[in-house]
Amino acid sequence: MKIETVYVPTDHYIDGKRVSGSASFEVRTPIDNSVLGTCAGGNKDLIDRAVEAARAAFHTWGKASAVARGVVLRRFAQRIRANKAALSIVESTDNGGLRHAIAAHMIERSAQNIEFFAARAEHIGGEVVPGSTNTDIVTYEPAGVAALITPWNGPLMLSTWKLGPALAAGNTVVLKPPELAPLSCGLLASLAEEAGVPPGVLNVVHGDGTVTGQALADHPGISRISFTGSPQTGRKVATAAAANLVPVSLELGGKSPFVVFSSADLDAAAATAARQYFNAGQVCLAGTRILAERSIAQSLLEKIREKVGAMRIGDPRDESTSIGPLISARQFERVKGFVDRARAQGAEVLFGGRQHSAGELYFEPTLLAPVSQKSEIVQNEVFGPVLTWQTFDEEAEAITLANDTTFGLAAVIFTGDPAQAERVGKAIVAGTVWVNSFFVRNLAAPFSGFRLSGVGVEGGNRSFDFYCNVKNLSIDNASFQRGASSGPGRPH
Repeated sequence: MKIETVYVPTDHYIDGKRVSGSASFEVRTPIDNSVLGTCAGGNKDLIDRAVEAARAAFHTWGKASAVARGVVLRRFAQRIRANKAALSIVESTDNGGLRHAIAAHMIERSAQNIEFFAARAEHIGGEVVPGSTNTDIVTYEPAGVAALITPWNGPLMLSTWKLGPALAAGNTVVLKPPELAPLSCGLLASLAEEAGVPPGVLNVVHGDGTVTGQALADHPGISRISFTGSPQTGRKVATAAAANLVPVSLELGGKSPFVVFSSADLDAAAATAARQYFNAGQVCLAGTRILAERSIAQSLLEKIREKVGAMRIGDPRDESTSIGPLISARQFERVKGFVDRARAQGAEVLFGGRQHSAGELYFEPTLLAPVSQKSEIVQNEVFGPVLTWQTFDEEAEAITLANDTTFGLAAVIFTGDPAQAERVGKAIVAGTVWVNSFFVRNLAAPFSGFRLSGVGVEGGNRSFDFYCNVKNLSIDNASFQRGASSGPGRPH
């Protein structure tokens, strides 16, 4: 398939070779909902081949030193950077993300995901835990074959977030890209090959979740499964993994609060609130529930309205565009359905609420004032450019509202009071809480979701805790001080 000037392979990538398979599926661009072409579809037989190739490659890749693996992975990161223009074209066309934002941020972050964990892997293990009778030495051993299942809202960056620690730890990988946006992952496999990643170490099998994804999650040859997506699909992945007792890492949905106190810098808060519409709101970490202290609520609302009003909705290939399309017609109808039902239940539309004139899959940035905390629009993830607006009078009320959903992925707090920031940040149930900021990710820091937002912790060495078997080598302190003739367990 050719996208503008870029040739994109659409076959599977197994054991260092392109494999066509017998099935295919249609790939559309959300820019105008037109058909780009077809991509090879996967099945159980292809998953079996990919897992077999990965298991065979593991015997060599897993035994190589972290330094040797790091040399290859750093070349991989360099190939990602060198192909920034091509990757930006493909990713933007495939999933509707802003091309200028992908080029400016996502490509570099994808390269960093590989480099960071390559360097980190060289320093894991070797921790010594002294004791009165024994000394314990902690070692990290690669687990085996990792199944990586990635979402369509950021396939390139989120694939490398998983690939980095999995490959650096010494695992081999079977990657299933999202069927709605598979193309950048197919290109990624070619860049890995150019960098010298050996055959079988990285395998890519395309297909939908019900066939390809299920076959991968079910496979007895898999040692780890990392999945990013909805709680509904996450349950299916966890159920499949449970049958084989395979550890899982699940990053699932969010319904994050965005809490603004009266002491906050309202201009900064409003600008950050407008950023929640980034990627047409298709960001699981977004603070989609704005909670404003009543005394500053009207002023904040006017500032947000002004910021959003200045945002341009349109073609994501245009550098002046701020908000692009939703991923598919199905997603558009899902978002529209949420808004229509909220309106029917009495929610006030503060702005937006309709399809935008830019095209079939474009929806206006929308802010709704719901009728109650228990309403669907407050409790369920929309995954579109739709935020809710609520007010509070006291700090305790803000905390109660913030925590009153079944999710716990992230939260945003704006306040001018550092003591309040720490107090409220600790009280909010979420894996990541940003204070006077948003979307800042230190790769060494922990990343997790609470409640329905996920299972497991990654980031820094915590990623290796997941992708490795962590072993304790416990050595009797006195045994090597005895004479050679004493034998184990015998006194001098």
